[in-house]
Amino acid sequence: MNTKQVIAQSFNQIAEDILSGNYSPKVRIALTTIGSEHDEKIWDQVASLINGKEYTPVVIGKKIGDFEHYQADTLENAHQIMNKLFAENKIDGAVTLHYDFPIGVSTVGKVITPALGKEMYIATTTGTTAINRVEAMVKNAIIGIATAKANGLAQPSLGILNVEGARQVEKMLMQLKKNGYEINFATSSRADGGCVMRGNDLLLGVPDVMVCDSLTGNLLIKVFSAFNSGGNYEASGAGYGPGLATSDQTQINLINIISRASGAPQIVQALTYCAISASNKIMDINSNELNQAQIAGLDDLFSSETKVKSDSNLCVKMPAKEIVTYQISGIDILEIEETCQKLWQENIYAETGMGCTGPIILVSDKNATKAKLILNM
Repeated sequence: MNTKQVIAQSFNQIAEDILSGNYSPKVRIALTTIGSEHDEKIWDQVASLINGKEYTPVVIGKKIGDFEHYQADTLENAHQIMNKLFAENKIDGAVTLHYDFPIGVSTVGKVITPALGKEMYIATTTGTTAINRVEAMVKNAIIGIATAKANGLAQPSLGILNVEGARQVEKMLMQLKKNGYEINFATSSRADGGCVMRGNDLLLGVPDVMVCDSLTGNLLIKVFSAFNSGGNYEASGAGYGPGLATSDQTQINLINIISRASGAPQIVQALTYCAISASNKIMDINSNELNQAQIAGLDDLFSSETKVKSDSNLCVKMPAKEIVTYQISGIDILEIEETCQKLWQENIYAETGMGCTGPIILVSDKNATKAKLILNM
């Protein structure tokens, strides 16, 4: 068969798939190739491992392979290009690191558990879903379920890691289920059972979705991913996962997170994770899960004791929005909203966010010096 015949056959197959309803174009997934702590050769290893069956890679940063490429010399510049491609609908998802999600957005990671080699979703691993731990973990459960469903699990089982606040989370999720929100609770492998999971359950991968706070989840991802490599090379799993919000207005782009310690196999798995999530419209699934939880009384679960109260004197009008790229760190999570409104009082537009090392306030470059003086930073 000559080249023309091969091309003709390919077009005929595409036409038949379109007519039968089986054809869907590949999603386009961006990868930023800047910021790794490993040797630069890691990106060439990534290029050699990319299969490309589920997606079309779009590279931003260092050029690798023969993939579509956009030059960027810094991660900040790469993120600017990435956001522009999202705005122009030229990519369906992205895999990157050091991306600052706003408060209300957290990532759902995916690991391979060592006992049985089972996939398990960790909800969540970076970002902050809510300032209060219990409220955050309840909402983490919902976005964890959404992520598992977007990756092929119709009825994912859910367990709650035995960390501080786990019993309160259990009580609230049980109430949600009683009110009509569908939750398939896992049962611990330990003799006393229950949906509160122990360390053994982590190793066995008992639940499909393990609910915890982000700091614990971040630690779990690193341990599961790098325990065989000495700790400085995250070899297994699919990284820290997609950032999902608890409101439709907070996060609209599908961005999966890796770390500076991520190795080539994990980065490639992160690309596939992102591609499958994009193909199955994870943002729509997440919105639907949140809507169902709201109908079941999600907001009513959080009493005055679990909600963070705002000082009524600090409820000030938000200044006009502007582009904010300067990060101010070193702020306690319990004071972040108050800190933001303190800047609003001085007519400085600011946003809250969660960086890789903790809570941050974002302001424009022109207001950076003044904002730091106001906050004594």
